[in-house]
Amino acid sequence: MNGSLSATSKKIEAVSLKKSFVLKDAKDFFKKLSVQKALVLMCAPFVLHIIIFNYIPIWGWIMAFQEFRPHLGISGSEFVGLRQFVTLFQDPLFTTVLRNTFAMSSMNLVFGFLSAITLAILLNELVNKTFKKVVQTISYLPYFVSWVVVANLVISSLSPVDGIINRVLLATGILEEPVLFMGEEGYFWWIVVFSNMWKNVGWNSIIYLSAMSGIDPELYQAANIDGAGRLRRIWHITIPGIMPIVSILLIMNLGWILNAGFEQQLLLTNPLNMRVSEVIDIYVLRYGISMGRFSLATAAGVFRSVVSIIMLLSANAIAKKLGSDRII
Repeated sequence: MNGSLSATSKKIEAVSLKKSFVLKDAKDFFKKLSVQKALVLMCAPFVLHIIIFNYIPIWGWIMAFQEFRPHLGISGSEFVGLRQFVTLFQDPLFTTVLRNTFAMSSMNLVFGFLSAITLAILLNELVNKTFKKVVQTISYLPYFVSWVVVANLVISSLSPVDGIINRVLLATGILEEPVLFMGEEGYFWWIVVFSNMWKNVGWNSIIYLSAMSGIDPELYQAANIDGAGRLRRIWHITIPGIMPIVSILLIMNLGWILNAGFEQQLLLTNPLNMRVSEVIDIYVLRYGISMGRFSLATAAGVFRSVVSIIMLLSANAIAKKLGSDRII
């Protein structure tokens, strides 16, 4: 009897102690909020934006498991289970679109990372500050140019009639006759990759330059005293110094592996390269929304989101096992 009473009293003490800790944590939390209320108010619009445009629309995922009819709404449409996903995966066109998306996204990821890191290292090594600022400004400018303009520049440059690329290749004797680059399927993915690099490399290099500015200058001085050349300083100091940022950005970008773009491919597509140019977003637009197949379009979006979450968590888990920097 005494044993049961003591056990009960211990449980009561544990519960009361837990409640006191919870109340203390809550008080500390609200105290920090009151101290940092200016920052909280500044963040509030962005938090509301994320809730309204990123979390509330998740309710619409129900459409992927329905035969959605707009006049019936979500609540009145018939539930069909996984039928839309079966239809999606049995569609040969979706398999092709998935291949195109994964291929272009992977190529953009690899070449985008390498080009941005290389440009950042080269800019970091420049001694002339005026020349460095000029190069930075020139490399940033394409990022602010619309894809409509960039796509027209690409098409004009690769034109077999008066395109500058064909003219240079013909003048140097590399080609004997003009090539229809935009009509050859084998060239399309590379055109997308290099046009994407040209547009974004300057902007993407900013974060690496910021990371390099945080490296202790004394490390370079010590390496210089020890006789290390410029390439050795880059390899042993600069690159290891930015690896935490590279690791985190790589994990985040792997979460977008099925997001190869939309505007770029849509504007560069023509009947000759359509088989290799269509990505998931274009598939959703053309064969889902435009044809009134809203449930199929939603199923494609749900599939892409689930794959992105899996890729993100897997990359983060691998980074954790390897001891690299990670998101969580």
